[in-house]
Amino acid sequence: MRDFVHKSLINIRFSIKPQKQEENRPTELARTMSVHPLTYQELPYDPEYSHYAGRLTTEKLTNATPDEQYWKTRKEIILRHTGEHPYEISGPDALKLLQKIFPRDISKVKVGRCSYQFACYHDGGMITDGLLLRIDENKFWFAQADGDLFSWYKANAVGLDVDITDPNVWVSQIQGPKSMDLLNHLIDEDIVKKWKYFDWTTVTIKGEKLIISRTGFTNELGWEFYLRPENDAEKIGDLILEEGKKMGMILTATPSFRGRRIEAGLLSAGQDFDKTTNPFSVGLGKFVDLEKENFIGKEALIVAEKKCKTWGIRIKDGIALKGDSLKINGEKVGKVTSSTWSPYQVCGVGIVHMYNHNLGPGTVIDVTCIDGGIKTGELCKLPMYDSKGEIVRGINKEIPLDPNPWKGLSK
Repeated sequence: MRDFVHKSLINIRFSIKPQKQEENRPTELARTMSVHPLTYQELPYDPEYSHYAGRLTTEKLTNATPDEQYWKTRKEIILRHTGEHPYEISGPDALKLLQKIFPRDISKVKVGRCSYQFACYHDGGMITDGLLLRIDENKFWFAQADGDLFSWYKANAVGLDVDITDPNVWVSQIQGPKSMDLLNHLIDEDIVKKWKYFDWTTVTIKGEKLIISRTGFTNELGWEFYLRPENDAEKIGDLILEEGKKMGMILTATPSFRGRRIEAGLLSAGQDFDKTTNPFSVGLGKFVDLEKENFIGKEALIVAEKKCKTWGIRIKDGIALKGDSLKINGEKVGKVTSSTWSPYQVCGVGIVHMYNHNLGPGTVIDVTCIDGGIKTGELCKLPMYDSKGEIVRGINKEIPLDPNPWKGLSK
């Protein structure tokens, strides 16, 4: 099935904007959309939002251009309030349910550790992904991306002694080379040196017990914090923003993440994978444990084609149009699922899903771009650089001072 977008909608985007209440009576929306408790920090910058996992996520702020936000992420430090939605799975059968839901072996995740996970339908198609935190032996949080897993948990928990609840936890991210310097400044504990990638812990900030994790969605050095109902969100949030600003930190929206996560090969649920793709076709097969006891989708994944069809793409002088925008000799050969401009590589970058697994890195393709022009692009591996993940682990501390332009087609 191919995407269809009317030509009148190609250069149109839809967003949600905060508006002052002008009447005495509140106006109800068709669907209630919860806002992050620190959203007030974004209001001075004429924010725009989109719907994400039943919440709002920031799409645009006027305090910096997308390029400025990108370089802040690469060179300094940024703060982003996300729409990620943690759900709590607890009780004697919590592990049993999660082993059924996720293709990876959850028993290997120790208390104090996080794990990347995704869920599949019975036919192997993908639902959504996110970050699993093991809070206790029988208590987990799953901070999910866009999509509905809550109903999926409920539907598959019949007969199990397990509670599935929304703990009303909100997630924000601190990312960039200075992120650990800020954390060191905020807390008295000496955890940074011994804190490993994908650890979580509880720290004290201004008398508040705050859960943080050594994770993020940029593949830059960084951490996330989780605001619970018992936290004084304003006290914590204002302190982090105030102290961060002294280090050059700014609030950011989606553009600061999009370019960097595309370069890093971090897939976006609902865009780069969905119910029509299986984990192998999008390059996530390494996170499927076919030796594990039965999990939803296992039978389908055992017989599924194991070859990857998802790659990166670079375009010299344009930004790819999302959808069926890839052709070879006039024939449609794949679709663009994510795209933007890379200030570092000085070219358009994107994530694509090819219709034929024989088309991989090095393949030269005609790409329809957002300006309507046809440009030449080349498929590449993901991530586009830092293949060993040394930046996010703090091993590679070299900060890019200048762009490193893509040299163009290899053929």
